[in-house]
Amino acid sequence: MFCYQCQETAKNSGCTMAGVCGKKDDTANIQDLLIYTLKGISLWSELAKKHLGKGDGAGDFIAKSLFATITNANFDNSRIIGLIKEGLAKRASISESFKSEFEKKYGKAFSEKMGDAAVWLLADDDDFYVKAASVGVLSTENEDVRSLRELLVYGLKGIGAYAHHAAVLGYDDPAIYDFFVEALASTTKDLSVDEMVGYVLKAGEMAVTTMALLDKANTATYGHPEITHVNIGVRENPGILISGHDLKDMAELLEQTKGTGVDVYTHSEMLPANYYPMFKKYDHFVGNYGNAWWKQAVEFESFNGPILMTTNCIVPVKDSYKDRIFTTGMAGYPGVEHIPDREDGKRKDFSKLVELAKKCDAPREIEHGEIVGGFAHNQVLALADKVVAAVKSGAVKRFIVMAGCDGRQKSREYFTGVAEALPEDTVILTAGCAKYRYNKLKLGDIGGIPRVLDAGQCNDSYSLAVIALKLKDVFGLEDINDLPLSFDVAWYEQKAVAVLLALLHLGFKGIRLGPTLPAFLSPTVAGVLIEKFNIKPTGDAGDDVSAMMSGN
Repeated sequence: MFCYQCQETAKNSGCTMAGVCGKKDDTANIQDLLIYTLKGISLWSELAKKHLGKGDGAGDFIAKSLFATITNANFDNSRIIGLIKEGLAKRASISESFKSEFEKKYGKAFSEKMGDAAVWLLADDDDFYVKAASVGVLSTENEDVRSLRELLVYGLKGIGAYAHHAAVLGYDDPAIYDFFVEALASTTKDLSVDEMVGYVLKAGEMAVTTMALLDKANTATYGHPEITHVNIGVRENPGILISGHDLKDMAELLEQTKGTGVDVYTHSEMLPANYYPMFKKYDHFVGNYGNAWWKQAVEFESFNGPILMTTNCIVPVKDSYKDRIFTTGMAGYPGVEHIPDREDGKRKDFSKLVELAKKCDAPREIEHGEIVGGFAHNQVLALADKVVAAVKSGAVKRFIVMAGCDGRQKSREYFTGVAEALPEDTVILTAGCAKYRYNKLKLGDIGGIPRVLDAGQCNDSYSLAVIALKLKDVFGLEDINDLPLSFDVAWYEQKAVAVLLALLHLGFKGIRLGPTLPAFLSPTVAGVLIEKFNIKPTGDAGDDVSAMMSGN
């Protein structure tokens, strides 16, 4: 195997024996084979679009398959192979239809126009494990070409996750699906550096489009997030813990546990569900239990009841709770029961979790008190006059965007250090699980404005961009980078890559990224990003705070 798609990759170089995430070598290779299959589908789809002027309907399949390969999403080889076989069937349908219609339309032998699609063939009777070993990241020999292709693919994985979440709620955009096809097909071609960079920047634009679509889907369905004091203690009832990002799973679980005597708690990236008005009507929705994803092995044990993993981030499951953890959606782990997808408009069936919960002890309390969140764009813009007044009066000197992902490495204590070292006239804007590094610190407020404004999940980084763009207009600035705003972003997986590309597309410069720069950036590609966008690595917390406060 060779995998370097996440921040914790071995020695910031690449995992070659097994993933630091817990992914085994055969799983890594099978995931590479799924991406290879998607490239084959995309080449045939591109041919159909170019010569016949019509799409193929594979967009959501591509999105969810990209999602399945995100770090800590799916460790189950059988389910990944199932996606490969489904992809082969889709590719066969697209290619056979194209061949037939092409020859009817042009009256020529199909083989004359087949082109590069012939190279990206995978038969359903191939030995998948043998084939997988030859189609991974290192099959692209040139380091800089490989870097640009993988940067694009990892951005697509993040976009795919967000697009799939929106589609689950009934929102999609054909332009997003068309870009998947075009971008994946581009990674099979001999393109110039400028052309490859162009696709990467286009991915940033599409990431903005996709996060805006997901924001619309979430808020139209569940209301706009609002300021909320979230309980982090427990009650005496048995409970179910729901983790991940899928709000529709959250809604259906709350509905199915209503009146059962079973409480529901959020975990990690599901914390922002507490901010949505629609979910507040359930009196058995208790609050949040635990912290970021990487502490789950300990916190899942102490919770005592069933756990539902709706998306990434799942880590290798311990035997002590393996019989009460369930996956659903694109998440998966071998030996863990999977709740099937919805069929014919019906809801998912979580009855097994409910019945199991009734037999379990109540959660063991690991902390108590509350945290405050719900500062998505609609809520913050409702407070715009107060925020602007605080800036104009000098009460708020600077905003620090500390969005992104958390992780296991000790070096991530840097972000806690930054939060503690920031002057009392600064406000932290956050989204994603990186907030667990500082959202329980007693940082106080500025004239009633909390010093940590949590917009929500990682996709709600879109909210932070909306807020910044609105402030730019309010202050009459020509350049977004003239705002009293600095970025100090933690990254871990591929959704963070999509968010970074989105920020670059919107024109933000001078972003600090850590705790390391991505291993998949070759020195040449990293140099381009540094020169063009002034991306910089995180350093010493105190030094970085001083630099940010001076606008650097």
